[in-house]
Amino acid sequence: MDQLTIDRIATAHPKIREELKNYYIECNNKLPKGVRLRFAYVYRSVEEQNKLYSQRPKVTNAKGGQSIHNYGLAFDIAILLDKDNNGTFESIDWNISSPYFKLVVEYFKSKGYEHGGDWKNFKDYPHFQKAFGHTWQSLKVKDSFKDINGLTYPKI
Repeated sequence: MDQLTIDRIATAHPKIREELKNYYIECNNKLPKGVRLRFAYVYRSVEEQNKLYSQRPKVTNAKGGQSIHNYGLAFDIAILLDKDNNGTFESIDWNISSPYFKLVVEYFKSKGYEHGGDWKNFKDYPHFQKAFGHTWQSLKVKDSFKDINGLTYPKI
């Protein structure tokens, strides 16, 4: 498994944290040798979101507080390849048409996660979220709590 991803999953909202870890392991085990799933982002602070929003070329339409990442209910994926077969997984495959990317997309959609690649306007192919029927607007005004990791999440 990818320890960086496991650490990032630890920042997910407690409501999805354990299932997300289990799904990550299960999905990763469906990939062939030499291919690994990584979560590029899970929780993202408002400051981090604003920095991404300002980046060019444009990678997001969401300002700080407007992303489901800001509430720990989203993650972005990357497919890592071990091209040299030495266990380093140094290459990232961003090809959304690859069979590995498609496998991961179908897997998480089958588990109830919304895929950003299905959005009508701004397609966000690496993005997945489970917002439990909430929008960023409703999550933003919910009562919140601090978790043991020091991050703040909405009560859902």
